[in-house]
Amino acid sequence: MEEINIKEFLGFIKDKILYVIIAVALCVAGFAIYDTCIKTPKYSTYSTIALVRSNNDVTMTQNDINVNKGMVTTYTVIVKGKNVLNNTINALNLDYDLNKLSSEISVSSPDELQLIKITVTDSSAKRAYEIAKTVSDEFIKEVVKTYEMNNIRIVEEPEVNKTVANNTLKRDLVLGFAIGLFLSVGILFVIFYFDDTIKYHDEIEEELGLPILAKVFRSRIDKIKKKKKNSSATELILAKYPKSVVSESIKTFRTNLEFTSIDKTIRTMLITSSIPGEGKSFISTNLGISFAQSNKRVLIIDADMRKGRLHKIFKVNNTRGYSNLLLDSPENYINYVKKTSVDGVSVITRGTIPPNPSELLASTKNKELIKELKKHFDKIIFDGVPCSGLPDSIILSALVDSVVIVASNKMTPKNEFMNTKNTLVKANAPISGFIVNKIDSTEGAYGKYYYYYGDKK
Repeated sequence: MEEINIKEFLGFIKDKILYVIIAVALCVAGFAIYDTCIKTPKYSTYSTIALVRSNNDVTMTQNDINVNKGMVTTYTVIVKGKNVLNNTINALNLDYDLNKLSSEISVSSPDELQLIKITVTDSSAKRAYEIAKTVSDEFIKEVVKTYEMNNIRIVEEPEVNKTVANNTLKRDLVLGFAIGLFLSVGILFVIFYFDDTIKYHDEIEEELGLPILAKVFRSRIDKIKKKKKNSSATELILAKYPKSVVSESIKTFRTNLEFTSIDKTIRTMLITSSIPGEGKSFISTNLGISFAQSNKRVLIIDADMRKGRLHKIFKVNNTRGYSNLLLDSPENYINYVKKTSVDGVSVITRGTIPPNPSELLASTKNKELIKELKKHFDKIIFDGVPCSGLPDSIILSALVDSVVIVASNKMTPKNEFMNTKNTLVKANAPISGFIVNKIDSTEGAYGKYYYYYGDKK
């Protein structure tokens, strides 16, 4: 059984506290509505019958006590017997059957010796009184008739009690609170336990066996884009918001990446991921801008010839791109390189979708092309495809100086990430580390400054 990180679980609960509050509120409201609007009020009253001697002598012998004790069970059966119930229904003209009337009557013996307590609970206080009185009278008549005994007397007459007997609102509100709390926390625990996604925490490097190069917070721009479906130009965070916390994290990534290789300068790098949607294009784009801001000539290549979108991010034409260039001579690269709105950043878009992307990437022309491009650019960034199920990024990993895996916080499955890592290791890829992307602004010590710096230009 996998060990549960209590601190991480409490953090997970904190993130989902709104769901807990909603669940508790719904349960409490449900119990309140049931108690006040649905549940029928019940009223209760009782009569007490004493077992005494047949004469007026108040002294009872031990034999009398033993006889009465033995008769208690019999008396209880008689109270709820057909004769007593039928006589009560006829006397009061009740629209009840025997089972319904029997369910409203309970019989007990407080001292198990000389007293019988007949309790009646009904939706009408007056009817409860009438049933209790009539049942007591009919019970005495039945005993006299059946056993020819006159040793029972009513010592406490029933009364009309207008206090609601089943008013359990306070208890039910507490019960609703407890049920809502335990149910919501229990469901969240199950979700947390079976959630195998990568979640940023202090031991993430040790857990995944790779160094973390940066943690990138989810930007406000990203949230606005999702809500309003803005154009993808808003992904150029480093160009538009150079002082934002997201931009600072990309700059940290750039610095850490350069320090991963002591023996040689990293000129070519591949940004890949495990599954789609983890933000590798966003990272590739802004990493390129970061290098350009440090006076580097940067080329970003869209190596996802199937679904690449760099042309949408930079708003450039995609008529001729990477796939077309790999069918041309490497010396003609200049015809495929497109300037962008960001100084120092050029792109080669994906081009026409080919039927055999992996074959193009594995071709000799691709190797020759990379050599040619290195003569003209300081940094070349390949925006690759996700590794799961596709060989494209595995092929490219053998042609670059550095490979970086992008993982999305609370989205990327650990098993998918580990499969990607192991596949790249088997291919002898130069893995520099990984990035945890889309961390919520409230996570980590750095996150508390997010809203202060987040919108600064």
